Amino acid sequence: MAVRGAISREEIATLRTIGEVAEHLDLPQHVLRFWETRFKEIDPVKRAGGRRFYRPRDIELVEAIRHLLYREGYTIKGVQRILKEQGVDGVIADVRRRQSGAPAPSPAPTPEPRPARIEPSAPERPPAAPQLDEQASLDLPDPEPPPVAPPAEPQAPEPVVEIPEAPAAPPPAVATPVFNAPVVVARRLDTEQAQLLRQVLSEIEECKRLLNLTRR
Repeated sequence: MAVRGAISREEIATLRTIGEVAEHLDLPQHVLRFWETRFKEIDPVKRAGGRRFYRPRDIELVEAIRHLLYREGYTIKGVQRILKEQGVDGVIADVRRRQSGAPAPSPAPTPEPRPARIEPSAPERPPAAPQLDEQASLDLPDPEPPPVAPPAEPQAPEPVVEIPEAPAAPPPAVATPVFNAPVVVARRLDTEQAQLLRQVLSEIEECKRLLNLTRR
């Protein structure tokens, strides 16, 4: 069997046809042919008649691509990006790790940058007081004393005017009731008191009439 490139007898024994790979991975053959057009990393050995033979590494790559598309939910562009970043061996190893459930290797911790040393700033010095020229201070005239106000003249005390108290008002006269004369009321009575007073007067008049009858 003549194949492209030099292949040893041991490698020829491991080659698989596209039908065998499709049956092993439970994939249609047209899907494998479509993936060959989208992933250049899938490069099976082809004979002159166009018959394909997949090597073990090609089978592992197809199986990894099927896992990323059908199990992980990646798109074709996503898998292309992963192959470009990690390479074929990296993708195969990563899919094996995911299938086995092993934790992903943690990236090496990056050293934190050391904080820059801040030099303490020198304390600010207060501004120096201006120095007066000694000669200028000698030539200045003496300050004039403040004017003294003349003493205020004593003011005569104001005369105190005594206001005599008003005489006390005499107590109000109490009217003595007279039976024959009408009763004089000193203050104004309200309606209820006036009615009571009329009733009393009428009783007094009735008493007088009865006395006059008994005298006869």
